Order: sequence, then C-alpha cells, then structure tokens
Amino acid sequence: MQPFPGAGYDRAITVFSPDGRLFQVEYAREAVKRGTTSLGVKSIEGVVLVVDKRPTSKLVEPKSIEKIFQIDEHIGAATSGLVADARALIERARIESQVNKITYNEPIRVESLAKKICDMKQMYTQHGGVRPFGSALIIGGVSSNGCRLFETDPSGALIEYKATAIGAGRPIAMDEFEKKYKEDMKLQEAIELALDAVYEATEGKTTAESVEIAVIESKNKKFKKLSEDEIKEHVEELLIRKKKEEEE
Repeated sequence: MQPFPGAGYDRAITVFSPDGRLFQVEYAREAVKRGTTSLGVKSIEGVVLVVDKRPTSKLVEPKSIEKIFQIDEHIGAATSGLVADARALIERARIESQVNKITYNEPIRVESLAKKICDMKQMYTQHGGVRPFGSALIIGGVSSNGCRLFETDPSGALIEYKATAIGAGRPIAMDEFEKKYKEDMKLQEAIELALDAVYEATEGKTTAESVEIAVIESKNKKFKKLSEDEIKEHVEELLIRKKKEEEE
C-alpha cells in the first residue's frame, strides 16, 4: 500500500493516474505559467512576436536575456517557461529547418516545423527516465501559404492562432486580444496591440528595456528583431497612448 494516495502517478515516470491525468505534463504547464509573458499576433502584412523579459535584478544586463529566437530566414519563435528547455527546442527546430532545406531544396513550412517540434515534445511524455519540456513556444512565420502562428504546449499539442499569449500574463493578454483583434490589421497595428497586451499583463510596468520585439514581414519573408531605438520609439508611443486613455 502506498503511503500517499496517487503518489505512484506523481513520480519521475509519466504514467496515467486512475482519472486519466498526466501529472508530469501538468507540472510542466505550471512551469510555463510561471514564466514571463510572450505574445504573437498575425496581421495581413506579417507576424509580430513580443516578449516581456523583465530582469530579476538591476545587475542583470537586459541584452543577455533572450526569449525570441530566429529559426530560419522566415520563421521565429517566442518562448516562456524554462529557458534551458526552450534553447534545446529551438536548436532542434533549427536543425529540422536546415534538414528540410537540404532534402527538398525549399524552406520548411511554418506548420510542418511546428508539428515536428510538437512530435518531439510528445515523445518526452511517454518514455521512462525523461521529463516533459517545461517550455511553451509561439512559432510564427511566413510561408508560401501566408502568415501562420502556432502555439505549442508541453504535452505536444498544437493550435493555430490569430493572436495568442503564453506565460504568467496569458489570461489578461488573451482578454485584450479578444476585445481588440481585427482580421485586417496592418503590421504597425499588430505591434501596438501586442504592446497593449504586454502593458496590461504587466500592470503598466512596460519599459523599452523590458520588451523584445521581432517581426516577419509578408513582403520579404524575413525575420527581423527590432533595434533598441525602434523598441524605444514603440514603447514611448504606447505610454503616450495609455496616458491619453487614462485622461479620457
């Protein structure tokens, strides 16, 4: 007889509990929920990725905190959860992208890459001696079939979104997206919406140093991280906009 009810389903091996739950996967999701907020927004001109990367100490160099990664020329990913786990997934994604290019002589589709990463995540939920990845990814890019935006879960589940968020501020950010998202948004409007969501999720603590922004434009299918000056300009516009809203 076990000393604690259900303890056998709560150890290192991921097995189903009698009520059909995988506790290790649920714990991995909790690790993601403890992470900082990351967002993705799809527009008619491209995809926007934004992350809140607030340093835990004044001594930390903000540049050293990286939570948006380039996977290929036309694909980027924003992460939340365990950063080390995210790095391993990003490295795998980069390899899969290059393998596809060498094998088929064409860039990998965003959906195909997202599925391959989710297949890897799923494998880590059903083998002994391993644990699920404690990281979620928002994978965005531009393929021949247009702009695509996917969210990957620690379980290996995959969902395509028009706008989505992961991390601690997900509920607030998703409420903001539900209210303000439009199908015909331009890239600039998508950046503004994503920053609005970050602002609400962080309770107004958004600064140029705490935000990282990347875009993948439809016209050139190129991933680009915004410079410090560009981010500063967008954040200043955000703060002016919020101040006007408070005054009205």
